[in-house]
Amino acid sequence: MGGSSTMEDDWELTSTNDAMTLVLVGKLGYGKSATGNSILGRKAFVSRSCMTGVTGTCQLESTVLKDGRTVNVIDTPGMFDWSVGSEEIGKEIVKCVNMAKDGIHAVIMVFSIRSRFSEGEETTLERLQMFFGERIVDYMIIVFTGGDDLEEDESFTEYLSRVPKPVKTIIQMCNNRVVLFNNKTKDKNEKNAQVQQLLFHVDSVIANNGGKPFSDEIFRELKKGALRLHDKEKVIENLKGYSAEQIAVLKKEIYKSYDDQLARITEMVEQKLNSTIERLEKELAEEQAARLEAQKIAEDARLKSDDEIRKLKKSLEKAQKETEEFRKLAQGGRCAIL
Repeated sequence: MGGSSTMEDDWELTSTNDAMTLVLVGKLGYGKSATGNSILGRKAFVSRSCMTGVTGTCQLESTVLKDGRTVNVIDTPGMFDWSVGSEEIGKEIVKCVNMAKDGIHAVIMVFSIRSRFSEGEETTLERLQMFFGERIVDYMIIVFTGGDDLEEDESFTEYLSRVPKPVKTIIQMCNNRVVLFNNKTKDKNEKNAQVQQLLFHVDSVIANNGGKPFSDEIFRELKKGALRLHDKEKVIENLKGYSAEQIAVLKKEIYKSYDDQLARITEMVEQKLNSTIERLEKELAEEQAARLEAQKIAEDARLKSDDEIRKLKKSLEKAQKETEEFRKLAQGGRCAIL
């Protein structure tokens, strides 16, 4: 980071109670950036209609609501897409947390009506919970993009009734905090209504969590380092009798110290991510083993049933044959008497 690591650039030390930070998460190409633009009321994030995703790194943009509150929106890439590796994910998480400053007031999990749901939807939530803890769900709101693609004769409620069970479970875990977004609409009333509905849920999340944003060890470590950097900057600014060159050297040293701390925190995040991956892989392996065992038991039961049916059929055929022979024998005996 070098000389660009100033507190004014990347950390707000004074907490403002009327500011709230929203973080957009979800799979690449689901419309996180477009949703962020809708919330902000302007085209701040690059957004295109594609399934590969446009956002390559975390970005923060802000707006001021009519009531005077500031809303910070953080757009993320596929932050829990394991295919990019824990090192890249770790860097993005640290960057996101650094941007979130005093904490996250709401996590906006974005789905798309246009896309088919996969196991990835469920694992995104599992990864968030494993990494940040179970209580992250208390801060989550679901947004479905692609409202313009909803069938004319189908309501949003009807659509939700037919989503896969894992998605229904996620919605239930979030206490049905779910909003439909049409990011392509030109209708100002529709734009305003969907943003207001989202902000209603955000206010509900804030109230339910006692006004306290989500924070954990990573947030605390980053803030401690930021405060130390800020204090050192102030000391250097107040130094007397030093040349500009000497001041520059001192600043370079404190920025290097701050960068070293960021590197240590990033490494800590990577280790936590690797631990999370191992736990998920272990759980997945156990689930697959249990599924295979259940399939084997079911198959054994089916084979046993088929074998018993064959034996029963054979016994029935034998009994029928014996009955027929006995009937013929009885008929032959009557003829002989006559």
